[in-house]
Amino acid sequence: MSAEKGAKIFKTKCSQCHTVEQGGPHKQGPNLYGLYGRQSGQAADFEYTDANKNSGVTWTEDTLFEYLKDPKKYIPGTKMVFAGIKKEAERKDLIAYIQKVTTA
Repeated sequence: MSAEKGAKIFKTKCSQCHTVEQGGPHKQGPNLYGLYGRQSGQAADFEYTDANKNSGVTWTEDTLFEYLKDPKKYIPGTKMVFAGIKKEAERKDLIAYIQKVTTA
């Protein structure tokens, strides 16, 4: 896994809708700081769908790996408009980056 490669993937596929820095703003999607270990639908001051709030998913490497493959399949009813990342290596790199920059 390469957080450096993941940073490039984040910039091209995620940064339009998400921020990662502590105290960063929400965009179309929530700020991702503090994501690990948090239950889906719980970022303060972001308006989630009931599907996200009630999914029971706690974000870990494993849950993110599956979610990022096909978000709408993993949490039916999510408003995340993203087709997913099919390549396993790209998902692993992206997760390495997200973990590095969103964990205190």
